[in-house]
Amino acid sequence: MFDFSEITTWIDQFLRTYLEPWGAVLVEGILVGLALLVTYAIIALVLIYAERKICAFFQCRLGPNRVGPLGLLQPVADMIKILLKELIVIKKSDRFLYELAPFLVIVSSMLAFGCMPFGRGLLAIDFNVGVFFIMAVSSIGVLGILLAGWSSNNKFTLIGAMRSGAQMISYELSIGVTMLTVVVFAGSMQISEIINQQYNGWFIFTGHIPMIIAFIIYLIAGTAETNRGPFDLPEAESELTAGYHTEYSGIHFGFYYLAEYLNMFIVSGIASLLFLGGWMPLHIPGWEAFNEIMNYIPSVIWFIIKTAVIMFIIIWFKWTFPRLRIDQLIKLEWKYLLPIGLLNLLVMTLMVILGWHF
Repeated sequence: MFDFSEITTWIDQFLRTYLEPWGAVLVEGILVGLALLVTYAIIALVLIYAERKICAFFQCRLGPNRVGPLGLLQPVADMIKILLKELIVIKKSDRFLYELAPFLVIVSSMLAFGCMPFGRGLLAIDFNVGVFFIMAVSSIGVLGILLAGWSSNNKFTLIGAMRSGAQMISYELSIGVTMLTVVVFAGSMQISEIINQQYNGWFIFTGHIPMIIAFIIYLIAGTAETNRGPFDLPEAESELTAGYHTEYSGIHFGFYYLAEYLNMFIVSGIASLLFLGGWMPLHIPGWEAFNEIMNYIPSVIWFIIKTAVIMFIIIWFKWTFPRLRIDQLIKLEWKYLLPIGLLNLLVMTLMVILGWHF
């Protein structure tokens, strides 16, 4: 399987040949940032189109079909329209916080996005506490949502922001517990190490029932964390118009729109990293010929396929189940998911200590 670190190493050596060490690091940082921004934008456009088509399929209609062949250019047209829209200033709003909030959301999303292992050797950030870093930076987004609701000077945005804050803070606990379950099983918080340990079997298969339970809890909590249906109470159109971003327009609204889809990609990518081996091919111990065939499939393709399957499940949730009430949403977390997740973490810890796993 091709290792992208060969390319990155060659680029590093080439830059250090003509530049000082600090200059090479600066240029590399700029190149990585540009690559992440371009990938971020492309993935967002693809996901917007994909969800519209999947939603149309579920509802027995066509979806986008006017702009470009099969409507492929519709997201691009929407992006241009958003960029050309006027930035409306709300009277009696907290101007500084109002304009700061969208950037907090997009920065949080971008930092977590930079931790995604797109392929073998294709990882921008690989801290020895990578899982902890993802949990930390992804928590910044809730600040942008709370500030948006507060600074807009609108009762509907405030209600939406309070709902979102309660929801995201609550479900972050279940996500953290499921991540800890995987960390206990892997014995490491480093992203590359977690993936390498799944060479002879993805954790969803080798971690027994506790890992399957952790995967199910993560899917439910991750869907709620991204404010997607049936957990989209912060943006309930029938009650709150558009929720916490009702008063935003133009590129500011575009930031929230992009962050929603990229957060779905990030949640799905982390799920594939923790439970499905990330970019690691499907290997079965003893089946050497089969394993060699799997190695011919590029690592980037493996990561994209796994992430796409999980994103499809999340989209399926949204267009299948009715929206929950806020009391049902909070009860699901505090009375069911969190206690089950904590008990599951205890069982996994005992399994690792006693050696009850493959």
